[in-house]
Amino acid sequence: MKSNLKLLPYIFALVSITFWGFSFIWEDYLIKNNIEIFAFIFERMLLSAVILWAVGLLIGSIQKIEKGDMKWMFLLALGEPFIYFLGENFGIKYTSGVLAAVIIATIPLFCTVIDRILYNFRLSFQKIFGCLLSLAGIIFFFMNKGGMGTSPLKGILLLFLFAVGGALIYGYTTKKMCQKYSPFTIVTYQFTFGALLFLPLFLIFGLKGLTPEYFTMGVQSKIFALALLCSCICFGLWAYCTGKLGVTRVNIFSALIPLVSAAVAYFLFPGQESFTTLKFIGIALTVTGVVVVQLVKDVKAA
Repeated sequence: MKSNLKLLPYIFALVSITFWGFSFIWEDYLIKNNIEIFAFIFERMLLSAVILWAVGLLIGSIQKIEKGDMKWMFLLALGEPFIYFLGENFGIKYTSGVLAAVIIATIPLFCTVIDRILYNFRLSFQKIFGCLLSLAGIIFFFMNKGGMGTSPLKGILLLFLFAVGGALIYGYTTKKMCQKYSPFTIVTYQFTFGALLFLPLFLIFGLKGLTPEYFTMGVQSKIFALALLCSCICFGLWAYCTGKLGVTRVNIFSALIPLVSAAVAYFLFPGQESFTTLKFIGIALTVTGVVVVQLVKDVKAA
């Protein structure tokens, strides 16, 4: 029984990255069909918050937040979804998916450095080696794809400053909140504050995107899937995993997300993706990196 509980965070992490792998395809569909970014992001936040509050009130699983912790819940939401989603969506818009995937894959490397600074964890050779292996795997996997995007410098800055920065803020704030509150409570407040943060941008930029095409089944079904599966479920599971495994160890799984996206695209849309020798090498390196990091215990430096 205890061994099964130990495996639970790893199972939840794999479930999360699987759904998030689909999310890149759904978001790519929306962006390529000129659906206003601030319109579909706000709807995703609002739907997520409504679903979570409805379920939480029904089953009584939302804890009361202490007054002093509201600022941390706000900071958590500011990091992700707000800052991260801005960086991810606009970063992908201005660069290629290849470059975006490689930059997002650097998050565990930054986590390793921050763990050393904030928590005095030892920068073990195995942990750094595992992170570098995963990053190398992503590069190998996408090495033969072309295109840097329409405005690569702008996209790179957005991805590093917003997507990576937002993920780091979210990860370490979540770790702090997991010590007092359940994952369900954290995610509920996360998307409630997220909807409030995106509301002004929706009113300024998103309203013009509410065209007849926006309300078609193809668009709305993908936004609903993003809200229910990729927001409500995945972020709840990820918060649980962060509390159990730590920020660096759980974030290394994010290196697998672009691989999942490519596999989904390959099997669901034949002809759009092909698996070459380089890509198989990339898969092997990335998975090996994930395993290496998971085998290393966090140890305080002397």
